[in-house]
Amino acid sequence: MAEYKVVRLFEEKRHDGQVYKVGDPYPAEGKKATKARLEELSTTKNKYQKIFIEEVIETPKDKE
Repeated sequence: MAEYKVVRLFEEKRHDGQVYKVGDPYPAEGKKATKARLEELSTTKNKYQKIFIEEVIETPKDKE
């Protein structure tokens, strides 16, 4: 599964109101997110029309 990081502060009602701050991993350790929820938070297809998380893209060390 891909890794995501938070790019906009938000409160995740589906994780008991946990507040995610910019730079935090999503979902937090011990929490789960559905593909639909990842899609909702990583696009503007949500009630706020804002992106809240982005996929972390790892660059192979030999390509740096």
